[in-house]
Amino acid sequence: MRLKTKILTTGLAAAFFSTAAIAGMVQPLPVDVDLTTSFAHGDMLSARYAPNKNEFIGCGVRKFDDGMGGAIAFGFCQAEDADGERAFCNTDNEDLLDAIEASADYGYISFSWDEKTQECRRIGFSNQSFYVPPNVGSNL
Repeated sequence: MRLKTKILTTGLAAAFFSTAAIAGMVQPLPVDVDLTTSFAHGDMLSARYAPNKNEFIGCGVRKFDDGMGGAIAFGFCQAEDADGERAFCNTDNEDLLDAIEASADYGYISFSWDEKTQECRRIGFSNQSFYVPPNVGSNL
């Protein structure tokens, strides 16, 4: 019985300390553009505070009145890494536009494109606490 109690106590202590060790975790991911695979990714916070003047990453949507009661919409993603490699893609695919519109501040972005048409093939976002800068919400 004592062995089971000791194992349980040790397990609970390990679980507590492992949780405490990752509390407040940050995960910087500098922008990387790979032109050979037509893939770019990185997080917005790392790009914003990069120690170089090149780095950026982001996506956006533009909508225009078509004059007939509807709208024309297109989206794009763009990035440049520290080495100056630059990527751009555009899309009018409604599902990819929805993905862009679902993004949030400080997130991780990844996208890929067709090399010939520059059309976006995949757009991904990850909005998690470890991408939020310190002091945001510090008055809570």
